Amino acid sequence: MSYRVAVVGATGAVGREILKTLAERNFPVSEVAALASGRSAGQEVSFGEDKVLKVQNLETFDFTGWDIGLFSPGASVSAVHAPRAGSQGCVVIDNTSQFRMDPDVPLVVPEVNPQDIAKFAKKNIIANPNCSTIQMVVALKPLHDKYKIKRVVVSTYQSVSGAGKEGMDELYNNTKVQFVNDHGKPQVFQKDIAFNCIPQIDVFMDDGATKEEWKMAVETKKILDPNVPVIATCVRVPVFIGHSEAVYVEFETPVDVAEARKLLSKAPGIIVEDQHVPGGYTTPIECKGEDAVFVSRIRRDPTVPHGLAFWCVSDNLRKGAALNAVQIAEALIAQGLLAKKAA
Repeated sequence: MSYRVAVVGATGAVGREILKTLAERNFPVSEVAALASGRSAGQEVSFGEDKVLKVQNLETFDFTGWDIGLFSPGASVSAVHAPRAGSQGCVVIDNTSQFRMDPDVPLVVPEVNPQDIAKFAKKNIIANPNCSTIQMVVALKPLHDKYKIKRVVVSTYQSVSGAGKEGMDELYNNTKVQFVNDHGKPQVFQKDIAFNCIPQIDVFMDDGATKEEWKMAVETKKILDPNVPVIATCVRVPVFIGHSEAVYVEFETPVDVAEARKLLSKAPGIIVEDQHVPGGYTTPIECKGEDAVFVSRIRRDPTVPHGLAFWCVSDNLRKGAALNAVQIAEALIAQGLLAKKAA
């Protein structure tokens, strides 16, 4: 059986990655539509090695008869068009922040909570979590199942592609001007991003946390366990693709480092590279284009009872966005949920 799939936001970095991922994984499509704003209509985007799609106008597109909508157009656009697509019978998998905390919309990482996918029927929408949350909960899941997490402290080092093509362009241009001692005003980030680290992603909230840090806390509760508290510090770094995280976990029960390493090694979606030699770990440049969450530097945290520390990296455009969305679509099919919807 094959499916009609609409990719919304097809001209953006994540939209292009979704199209690439669908082709690479031989997703069973009978037809693919590439959708974007009216100003992008008529442009061409690649689908696989030898197919080119002409971008259609999202504003006038009729989702009737389309099975799956993979959305990544920005939250304000999804707010309008995802419910419209859902009402026309298309199951939306939305990569924006618009619906993540909606109680009627499941928030899903297939390696962690695939059982929640079935809850999509109220609005015909499934939410894709924040990229930094996805890679962390994939790594936390096997550990939580064994030892039960008491508390998580995480510092993120997030690439500029998390801010889209504009963020990548700003790093490139900002790097060039630094070499000629020419300083323009940053447009995407709050300060110069080249050769710098910026401890702010998204806006500040009343308690001093940024919205990105809040997302990691509340999304982890919704995906993994409502009783798991998370404190995050999210930092933008001058890396084009690939988010990194230093994660410190306190468990309810004693944790054995060797056993934890084995649990992580056997868990779906994780590759452990943890050699205690120079270079025996994975960095963001090495995870580019890869599907896995890479875990390294696994060690005991002696500052708390039952503590464990580790480093994890992942391609934020793939597992942190496009791949996770496609995996949700694959799970929809595997669980027979689209067939039930059609019936």
